[in-house]
Amino acid sequence: MIAGVRYLWPLLLAIFLMAIGNSLQGSLVGIQAALANFSTTTTGIIASGFSLGLFLSALLTPNAVRAVGHIRVFAGYASVLSTAVLLIPLFVNPVWWFLMRLLIGMCAAGLAIVIETWLNEGTSNKDRGKVLSLYMLLFYSGAGIGSLALVIDDPSGFTRFIVVSAVMSLSLVPIVLTKVSAPILGAPRYISISEIYAASPLAVIAAIANGLGQSAFFNLGAVFGVMNGMPLSYVSLMMAVAPFAVIVSQLPVGWLSDRYDRRLMIAALSVLSAVLAGLVMLVPVSEAFMLIGLVALFGGVSMPLYSLAIAHANDHLNKDQMLAAGSKLVLLYGVGAIAGPSIAGGFMQQFGANGFMLYMVSVFGLLAAYAFYRMTMSDVMSPDETGDLVPFTPMATAVTATAVAEEMEETASDTTSADDNRQ
Repeated sequence: MIAGVRYLWPLLLAIFLMAIGNSLQGSLVGIQAALANFSTTTTGIIASGFSLGLFLSALLTPNAVRAVGHIRVFAGYASVLSTAVLLIPLFVNPVWWFLMRLLIGMCAAGLAIVIETWLNEGTSNKDRGKVLSLYMLLFYSGAGIGSLALVIDDPSGFTRFIVVSAVMSLSLVPIVLTKVSAPILGAPRYISISEIYAASPLAVIAAIANGLGQSAFFNLGAVFGVMNGMPLSYVSLMMAVAPFAVIVSQLPVGWLSDRYDRRLMIAALSVLSAVLAGLVMLVPVSEAFMLIGLVALFGGVSMPLYSLAIAHANDHLNKDQMLAAGSKLVLLYGVGAIAGPSIAGGFMQQFGANGFMLYMVSVFGLLAAYAFYRMTMSDVMSPDETGDLVPFTPMATAVTATAVAEEMEETASDTTSADDNRQ
């Protein structure tokens, strides 16, 4: 086991609790909006508020931390987040809910930036890959458990929001207990999006497409279940199985992507995602467990695509470009994540519940087509020229992107040294 985990466990526990809270509040707001008879377009716009907050925080939080220190920023964000969650049910108004979701997104991303910086600071190069894998495991486990909490009885309409606020507040306790030295945010490196696109067009498109797909899934998946007439217990299970499926699928996807053309992997997983989304539309509501199983498979094959996009970009960049490119790809994911719920909500407004999966077919079908197109435009890279796939989560910030790039650089250096020693 990783020697440093005994020092890092407070940070990892905080991430786990935050994942539970974020997962629960994302699905909860969607369900409450459906119960309030908001249109799905309106619900999608409300959901986009969270992603807009993530995007803005990625731009603003690093400067705030450098200006006043991580402790003040952390404390301020934590207080605002817990308060905003409790304020959501006070007014059944879409503008109010959008603003609260915007605040929650900003604060959640800010907390993640500080925690991930702390985590990166306390991790040696030797253990970084293992810690990133553990981070992914805890994030998706927390997301699954958070979705299961939807079944909590809530006749008042306030109880589950109180649970979210309590869980998010509890995530602060481990931070107080950590012995890892305070994080330092260095000045960001620079690389333009046009430079990344020139090196790897597919990575840029895949990052945006994953934002479009994953954000819509986590924010409107529960609404899809409710519109299909599924009982809340089944909706809760449906939203929980997808994150758990990613934990299972990440290892074989990583193994295959390190041995075959990543463009082929992106294309294949995108095709499978589109096909599975199409099959969900054909399953009658009476076959709830078949539908839930297909959604689990959909999550298992679609969510690793973000990690593949990051890895594919790094395969085509110089070492000094990787660190800066990761944060740019996070922002591109954020652009897709802002638009995704609103567009998916429009699909559901036009086509009913099946509009949700029709949207997924469109997103991943187009991504598959572009990946196949890119395969005709350049030669295949040999496995020796590519780095290892490192897991990436939809809540990951530029800090994790930097850590991923450092891990890939370290792995490449180790491989080069080993090859030199054999010669």
